Amino acid sequence: MEQEKEITEKSRKRKWWHIPFIILLCVGTVYVARTNSTGNEAGEKGAKGEVWSQKMLQKCEGTIFGTIYHITYEHDADLKDSVLSVLNGVDNSLSPFNKNSVITAVNNNRDTVVDKHFVKVFTLAQTISKETDGAFDITVAPLVNAWGFGFKNIDGVSDALIDSLKRMVGMDKVRLENGKVIKEIPQSMLDCSAIAKGYGVDAVGEFLESKGIKNYMVEIGGEVRVRGCNPRGMLWKIGITKPEDDSLCMQNDIEQILRISDASMATSGNYRNFYIKDNKRYAHTIDPRTGYPVQHSILSSTVIADDCAVADAYATSFMVMGLEEAKKVLERHKELKAFFIYSVGEDKTAEWYSPSLEDWFEK
Repeated sequence: MEQEKEITEKSRKRKWWHIPFIILLCVGTVYVARTNSTGNEAGEKGAKGEVWSQKMLQKCEGTIFGTIYHITYEHDADLKDSVLSVLNGVDNSLSPFNKNSVITAVNNNRDTVVDKHFVKVFTLAQTISKETDGAFDITVAPLVNAWGFGFKNIDGVSDALIDSLKRMVGMDKVRLENGKVIKEIPQSMLDCSAIAKGYGVDAVGEFLESKGIKNYMVEIGGEVRVRGCNPRGMLWKIGITKPEDDSLCMQNDIEQILRISDASMATSGNYRNFYIKDNKRYAHTIDPRTGYPVQHSILSSTVIADDCAVADAYATSFMVMGLEEAKKVLERHKELKAFFIYSVGEDKTAEWYSPSLEDWFEK
């Protein structure tokens, strides 16, 4: 079943965790309905559990990976310092902007034994690359940098340059061996930005679960993982924002609100991270198979999965693949749900979503 609805198109969106400081004002690609109230919501659909005690309501927020995080959980102690330690551990492993990180050492060809975070993300990236026929590829870094969206910029993009850089790209050109990354081509570089933020969400979620916490919400820059119920004992409300031309993230109109529990959600889009040169628009999503920014009709790709790293990676993959190819992958992976907003003409958009997702919509 396909659901289509025309709306007014306003723009494209940002996903990468390496963003200018001003974008810290941005809440991400989804809207998380947050509430301090523990009062009764008689008649509200989707009851999940007991209302939290105010003494058990814990919150922490701050900045990490160049964006904002918000975490809410039910526990009798404040675990903020431990949560921050988990986040810093992920940053020290996977951030290409951290000069002392594991991935920086790998990219600089230093003799480095990688840590557990790197191994988990690298292994998952290999799997999803195979499942998407190379649409997801963390070796895309040289191409991302060439187009001006990475951690190193190259002036003067040409077809010849792209052809030369493509020789460095491909998951078949890197492997893990005895705890080290082995590159067939030394110039190959890794960029985990399309999966690391989701992985960071999972890392915090798993830490909270290790403390026996059953009810929580972890959100980093719009990537979300929820378990159990919200403070009112209801299902968590997560909103998908409209794709609007809004590079400063001042607009956060909601396209659809989902009521979810025990799931993760991530969104990718091109409508905030782009630039215009010679009257041509260049989006930040690069197809590793062609070497060029994607030109598909999808404006916003939202994926729901058990783990946020999986949702994060597939959301980017579907932006690369386009609507029809993405649908074929979803047919093979029934464990995934997706919500796409795509262009159907000048100033018009439509929706397509997994049929089973409709039951999660707020009516």
